[in-house]
Formats: sequence, C-alpha cells, structure tokens
Amino acid sequence: MLYMCSTRDDDRTARAVIRDEALRLFAERGPDAVTVRQIATAAGVSPGLVVHHFGSKDGLRTEVDQHVLAVFEAMLGQLTGEGGADLLDPQTGSLSEALAQHLPPDSPLPGYLRRLLLSDTDAGRLLFRRLYELSRAALAQLADAGLAAPGRDPDARAAFLLANDLALFLLRDRLTDVLGTDPLSAEGITRWAPEMLSIYAGGLTASPDDTNTPVPPIPDTPRGDPPTA
Repeated sequence: MLYMCSTRDDDRTARAVIRDEALRLFAERGPDAVTVRQIATAAGVSPGLVVHHFGSKDGLRTEVDQHVLAVFEAMLGQLTGEGGADLLDPQTGSLSEALAQHLPPDSPLPGYLRRLLLSDTDAGRLLFRRLYELSRAALAQLADAGLAAPGRDPDARAAFLLANDLALFLLRDRLTDVLGTDPLSAEGITRWAPEMLSIYAGGLTASPDDTNTPVPPIPDTPRGDPPTA
C-alpha cells in the first residue's frame, strides 16, 4: 500500500515512516508551513533522527517528491503498458477516473499531486510531462477505436483533455464546496461523468437527450491499493 498509518504491525523502516508522515503533512498544509519537529512528532521519532536520515527539511522534501513521482510512474506504467487501455474509462480515456480508482480514499497523494504540479520543480515538470504523454496515448487509442477524433491539432487536444482531467485534482476542494460532493469519490465521478460525456459528444449546446453515450457505472466497492514505489 502506498500510504499506511503507523501500527504495531507496520513493517516500514523509520525512514519510510518519516517520509510518509512528511508527505501527509505537506499535502495538508504545504511544505513551507510544516516544521521538522512536527514531522518528527507525527512519525514518533526525534527531530535529530529526521536530520540524520535526510540532512534537512529540504532533503526530506526532495525525497518525498521523488517518492511521489516514483509511485505515479508505476501507476502510469500500468496505464500505458500492455492492457493499460482497459484501466482508462472506455468512453473518455479519463485519467482522473483511472488515477482516483487506484488511490485509497484517505490517500494524501491527490493533495500532494496538486502542490507538486503547481510547483516550479523538476519533479513537478516531469510528472506533468508523463501525464501529458499518457493523455496523448489515450487520445490516439480512442481515435483508433473510432470513439474520438484526433482533431486538427492532436497535441493541443490531448493537452486540453489533460487540463480538464487535472482540474478535478487541482480544484478538488473548491469543487467539493460548490457541488457538495467530492469529485474524486465514486459518487462524485458518477455525477461528473455524464456532464463531461455530454459536452464531449455534443458540445455545450447539446441537451442531455441529444447524446446516447452510455455512462459506465462506478462500483461502490473500495478502491484497490495503488502500486508501491
């Protein structure tokens, strides 16, 4: 599992516990608002041990970035590898739905993904490029299957689709406020998907009855654990 709370049966190393607690706190408050002492308290270790393992908070943040990047690389590898198309929404190739279904509800990754993508860091730039490459691959697969048109500029179309998908992560809290539903929850995705499909299929002028594209149901079963880094 990507992220677990510490228990007596937790077999993670102290270094991994510190990293995971830092990830959780960074996602909640932002790296600049979190101190080494707060991370140490959350991990149940001394501040000195944090410094021993990572040198400084900047060193710990770099390790968290690399860990998150590695987790998403593994997840995206599943989506782009053999059989990966089956993990994307069969009608839209939606990355947001595919990624959300791979994350447990209490995962700090969506929150940290938002901060990482908006940060001026190599890790943020690399992750966005990987997501863009996946969006291009998904559009090409849908076009080959006759489910989408590549458009006049496939690269720009893939970027548009990616921006729309990432809005669920980047604006998650604001969307939850105005809709009353977490857009990354099963209920939220079920609510979001019909409108997205309607717009994609018929444009903003289409009425709900103008599109007959079926919306795949979102199961109520718990989401599976994402791959470990």
